[in-house]
Amino acid sequence: MSEGQVLAASENGAYVLRLVGDVRLTLCASIEDYVDGMLDDPEFCSVWVDLCDVEGIDSTTLGQLAKLAMSVHERFDFRPAIYCCDAGINRLLGSMGLDRLFEMHEKTCCASGSGQIIPMIPGSEDDVRQKVLEAHRTLMDVSSENRERFSELVATLERH
Repeated sequence: MSEGQVLAASENGAYVLRLVGDVRLTLCASIEDYVDGMLDDPEFCSVWVDLCDVEGIDSTTLGQLAKLAMSVHERFDFRPAIYCCDAGINRLLGSMGLDRLFEMHEKTCCASGSGQIIPMIPGSEDDVRQKVLEAHRTLMDVSSENRERFSELVATLERH
C-alpha cells in the first residue's frame, strides 16, 4: 500500500477533499486543520469527499469524516457527498454508518485536477491521542454497533 495523502481543491466555496493511498491517523491533524478552515470559509457551500484512490482507511479517519458530515449538516443543513468506486471501502463506510451521514456515490468523482497536497502537520503524542479519541467518540455517536465496537478503545484512551 502506498503512503496516504490528502489533497484538496476549492472554487467559490465548493470543496473537494481527495484521500489517496493508505490513509491513517498520521494525517489526522492535517485533516482536522483543513476541515476547520473549510467550514469557517464564509463562501463555503459544498464539499465532496473523493475516496476513489484510497487503498486503506483507518477508523480515526472515518471518525473525522463522520465529524465533517455532522458539522456540515448541523451548520449548513445538507449532507456532503462521498464518491468511492471500491466495493470493499463502500462496505466499510456502510458498516460504520457513514452512509447515514453522507450522500453515497459508488462511482468516480468527476472533479477535475488533482488538487494541492495538504501538508502533514506533526502533532505531539498527546495531540494525536486526543484526535483519535474524538474521532472514535464521533463514530460511537453514529450507531449502537459503533458504540459497542469502539467503547473499549475509547475507555483505554481516556485512561491515559
